[in-house]
Amino acid sequence: MAEPRPVVFIHGLWLHASSWQPWVEKFREAGYDPVAPGWPHEADTVAEARERADDVANVGIDDAVDHYAALIATLPAPPILIGHSFGGLITEKLLGQGRGAAGIAIDPAQIKGVLPLPLAQLRAGFPALGNPANLHKAVSLTKEQFRFGFGNAVSQEESDALYEQWTIPSPARPLFQAAAANFVMHSQAAVDTKNTDRGPLLLISGTADHTVPDVVTRSTFKQYRDSTAVTELRQFEGRGHSLTIDSGWEDVAQASLTWLLGHGL
Repeated sequence: MAEPRPVVFIHGLWLHASSWQPWVEKFREAGYDPVAPGWPHEADTVAEARERADDVANVGIDDAVDHYAALIATLPAPPILIGHSFGGLITEKLLGQGRGAAGIAIDPAQIKGVLPLPLAQLRAGFPALGNPANLHKAVSLTKEQFRFGFGNAVSQEESDALYEQWTIPSPARPLFQAAAANFVMHSQAAVDTKNTDRGPLLLISGTADHTVPDVVTRSTFKQYRDSTAVTELRQFEGRGHSLTIDSGWEDVAQASLTWLLGHGL
């Protein structure tokens, strides 16, 4: 009997790794071997992460990529990589490096080469980008900022509950790196989009997302036009940045499973 295929879930900024737990359980029930490790220096629980914000200060994109690459190297087989927001960008980088069997990038942070910068995205990133001194700090969102950036497509009550359950301080450095990517020759937000030997990639977008607007994900999809590897885009109408953790998460998870099965993974 074949060993279950590993799956590595990678979260983005302002959410704790444990926010993937419903996905982990669903994928395990589907026959996979999933894990959801945190970013470098991330505490094991939401409460501890809130108390130890400085532990993650100054962590950059490549720090996180190297962290996950080291973990992947210990697995018995190339994993399926599933990331949300900056976790989506990390998923794209790792897949481009040939470190995964397939990748699913959900509302992925913008990579080098993506030009659209909608006003909603600027506002969502302002808590970190609004102060240059934040480059070396960990930043927390207020409940109102979370409502705009994550929970705008759900009720106020649900948004507030998600905020209390899952949010943690996160390093601001990745946001500065992504914002400056098109002006930096060797940006850490660069992805090998021309790799023709990588595994299949699915980009998922919520059309009501403020933090990574749909136009940004569609522009990311176009960056892969020079690769013959499988690259597909799936849009979820009316969904915001909270689509991996809100009451509709299972629709996105099931679509991901269906896509993987369709590619024999």
